[in-house]
Amino acid sequence: MQLSVILPAKNEEKSIAAVVEGIRHVCPEAEIIVVDDGSTDNTATLAAAAGATVVSHPYSKGNGAAVKTGARAAQGDSLVFMDADGQHDPQDIPRLFAKLSEGYDLVVGARQKGSQASVGRGIANGFYNRLASYMSGHEVADLTSGFRATTASKFREFLYLLPNGFSYPTTSTMAFFRAGYSVAYEPIHAAKREGASHIRLFRDGARFLLIIFKIGTLYSPLKLFAPLASALFLLATFWYGYTLHAENRFTNMSALLYTGSVMVFLMGLISEQITSLMYKEDH
Repeated sequence: MQLSVILPAKNEEKSIAAVVEGIRHVCPEAEIIVVDDGSTDNTATLAAAAGATVVSHPYSKGNGAAVKTGARAAQGDSLVFMDADGQHDPQDIPRLFAKLSEGYDLVVGARQKGSQASVGRGIANGFYNRLASYMSGHEVADLTSGFRATTASKFREFLYLLPNGFSYPTTSTMAFFRAGYSVAYEPIHAAKREGASHIRLFRDGARFLLIIFKIGTLYSPLKLFAPLASALFLLATFWYGYTLHAENRFTNMSALLYTGSVMVFLMGLISEQITSLMYKEDH
């Protein structure tokens, strides 16, 4: 199988040449595609000089958009996605590719303890992993890792689902689970990135919170909505019991909580049907 390695890059002139050369050394036959996402530095020039095929966006569209551009341009039967900032070690590519050759459809590089990440991001990732494991019924070792290998044909099935921002790993992982494809995890170590991160706490914090809801809506919304509806129903029943005992009446708050529980459940039911339509074979 021909291998294409795709690197979305924005202002990564400090690391891009070394990353491309490292990939070329480990995988001399691989096609290397650098998607320059509107860089204002010499990222594109240095990537081309190092031997990569460069596809440039006229302006910055986002990490996910760069991933989609690279997937469309790739000629390989198998795709490897890596960060261009030096966090991912090209020496790990053969291990991910070997796992893919065992019959898996998606292999994710799972970052181990000691990998470079802030405390806040580590806590958030742990929460995402546990929530995704609950939603999918499979152990999810690293939901948000951007280092992954997959078969090109299956990955392209979900391009229409992928966002243009930073949450493409979450979306693609949950989509593979939902479609019944095989997902595996390979332990990796992520190094400290070169240059400044493009993730901003306040700008992207809300987006990462949306990942929680995206996990649910991409797999089984009812698993997310049903517990919430049950909690509201139990709270309504508790409040009704309290007011009936204390005041001998049914209050507006009880009615509101009961109504809310029904509405939340119905929202989950409708979302479940919409999610099923998202995975029709004609996509």
